[in-house]
Amino acid sequence: MNVSTFYALFSTTCLALVGLWWGVVDRRRDLTADAPGRRLAGGVYLSFLLPGLMGLFAQVAPDRSVVWRTCFAVVSVVGCASTIALVRREAGSRPPGPLARNRWLVAVAYGLVAVVAVTPASVTAHTGLAPIQLAAIVLILLVLLGHGLAWELLLSRDDESS
Repeated sequence: MNVSTFYALFSTTCLALVGLWWGVVDRRRDLTADAPGRRLAGGVYLSFLLPGLMGLFAQVAPDRSVVWRTCFAVVSVVGCASTIALVRREAGSRPPGPLARNRWLVAVAYGLVAVVAVTPASVTAHTGLAPIQLAAIVLILLVLLGHGLAWELLLSRDDESS
């Protein structure tokens, strides 16, 4: 698949997931009834929004890698920082599922995207993939983690409200 086509489909999918998540949060008010729930719901929101934004920026100027690389680096820093803040806030509690307990993997994935954006030549030398292709693989993993976190949050919050 053409990389540009991939990012067009990817960003559309991510932004559709943002809209679906808004609907879930609207219907399930228990998700945002308390501060920890709002933070967790916000973490899921960002796991769809930030990769979607990166996908959009990957399409702005495909022939000028500095555009996507700069965006990916900046957005990755935001994603990593927000994930680390969420992990620290959850440190005193026992998160409900295996993905929530290992949410730090999200920060690692954002860190990998930042490394790809900042050092594209080393990525190509070590993997044989174009940097934008390797970034795509990591972004797919980020969205997969977001799906798992959404699932765990929905199940855990439903149990608590019963």
